[in-house]
Amino acid sequence: MNGSYPRRIVCLTEETTETLYLLGQGHRIVGVSGYTVRPPEARQKPKVSAFINARFDKIEALEPDLVLAFSDLQAALAAELVRRGIAVVTFNQRSIAEILQMIRMLGGLVGCQREAEKLADRLASDLDRIRESAARFTRPTRVFFEEWDDPLISGIRWVEELVEIAGGRPLFPELAGARLARDRIVDPSEVARRDPEVIFASWCGKKVKKAAIRSRPGWTAVAAVRDNWLFEVKSTYILQPGPASLTEGVRQLHALLAFVHGVEIDASLEPLEPLDRLVTTKETKDTEVGPV
Repeated sequence: MNGSYPRRIVCLTEETTETLYLLGQGHRIVGVSGYTVRPPEARQKPKVSAFINARFDKIEALEPDLVLAFSDLQAALAAELVRRGIAVVTFNQRSIAEILQMIRMLGGLVGCQREAEKLADRLASDLDRIRESAARFTRPTRVFFEEWDDPLISGIRWVEELVEIAGGRPLFPELAGARLARDRIVDPSEVARRDPEVIFASWCGKKVKKAAIRSRPGWTAVAAVRDNWLFEVKSTYILQPGPASLTEGVRQLHALLAFVHGVEIDASLEPLEPLDRLVTTKETKDTEVGPV
């Protein structure tokens, strides 16, 4: 390995951490975000940041030759690190294509371009297989994916793209181009009017309260609530714009939609982690899937 590539890397978000591990370069990481859970061994690294704040003194003490950040939300962190003389690369991926591009770019940064190309190609191929599997559904299902409960936020682009690949039809397709969360706030009454058949909830950093969703004014008549098709997908699987969302995240979406349709999926496409209130047959819906 060429010694000119970074050897001491701090990752301020999880997706670059997971990507480096998948490239076999986890040993180069010297600091991670406190929110990191994938892969589990990364939790042993020193934790140096949350999402919008960081321990600059701790980062400096680690003597990184590269810090990896994400989005405008970490712009202030990146600026401060640059002022302190530290090299920073900030990614801003918001779509599947941009996630795959990030993986390829990160591979180039650490001298693993060939491995990164293979990883990105494999992830893209797996998405194609899920898309083909979803084509067996009788029709796309109207899906509302909520990222936050108060205010109600939906429509983050890579998630909506994954919903479509998994066999769903996003309830607010017009929001896909809105990059900022404040531009994706939706009116609960409009959600009810559009009548989603399935609701996926993933409240970043906190447990989803299904009873609270069911009790929203006017939602008792919503198809997803009436038929009990309300599922939590952990944010670490789906709200991280990196490998997790393109693997476990989309697999969970697809498996749950397949269950709703009563369609068996190939074992090779099954999620690796437990599904929300795991169910195996349609007959167990009422007993296995219910209020938390």
